[in-house]
Amino acid sequence: MNSVIRQYYSMTKPGVLYGNVITGVAGFLLAAGHFKHFDVWLFLATIGGMTLVIAAACVLNNVLDQDIDRIMDRTKMRAVAHGDISSRKATLLSTVLGALGFAVLIAWTNLIVVTVGALGFVVYVWLYGALSKRKSIHGTLVGSISGAMPILAGYVAVAGKFDTAALLVFLMLFFWQFPEFYSIAIYRRKEYEAARIPVMSVIKGVHSTSVQIFVYTVLFVVSALLLTPLGYTGWIYFGVMTLLGAYWIWLGAKGLRSGDSDAWARQMFHFSLIVLLALSVALAFGPILP
Repeated sequence: MNSVIRQYYSMTKPGVLYGNVITGVAGFLLAAGHFKHFDVWLFLATIGGMTLVIAAACVLNNVLDQDIDRIMDRTKMRAVAHGDISSRKATLLSTVLGALGFAVLIAWTNLIVVTVGALGFVVYVWLYGALSKRKSIHGTLVGSISGAMPILAGYVAVAGKFDTAALLVFLMLFFWQFPEFYSIAIYRRKEYEAARIPVMSVIKGVHSTSVQIFVYTVLFVVSALLLTPLGYTGWIYFGVMTLLGAYWIWLGAKGLRSGDSDAWARQMFHFSLIVLLALSVALAFGPILP
């Protein structure tokens, strides 16, 4: 039984799920600190509902991507692709999780949060997973839209409106995903090529992808730093993100002349995870620190 539970749990893609939830928490706490209002019940409803909706999208993605998953080394053991769980059962689980998640968001958050959640679900499952990921080099751009929705949902749950900070938190997570995913696409490009996924590294080559990584890293840092001069965070946040951002830009620049692109891409990917965690903590405390 424990093995079955683990298989069902694995379909929610815990790494993706928790990474998105952490950014949602960061967006909520940023707004709570800025507007000086923290509602514990709104927090629980927003994060709980968001977690269920994201999990539903990830489970359904297992069903839609099973043909691709069987080809790639890092995904071939996923429960649906491996035949451990049927597509019907996975779809049923996704439906239940999604229904519960949206019910929570509709009942205890606001219309903007529900709209953001619905857009994120549709973009990730259909526009990205079922369409652009398979057919276009711009699949990462589409997927990055959905990946930036959780932090936006967390922020607007408190703010109740789409303001400048809402735009900036969306943009910083949107930009962050390009260095993160393009790095994976470099060191796993042979797997993507075998699965016929038209990622940047396969279609345009490693150097072009490295240039894109550098550009989007700079854009991420700029968008993250703008929160402070606009009055949403204190200068401690600005200092932390300046140091992290400067190192990440320097690391990104190394890729433009690296002799070992795979090793550099792995380093870039691993540091992107550190940046995401640090950013989430910095956003949570940024408004209440000097």
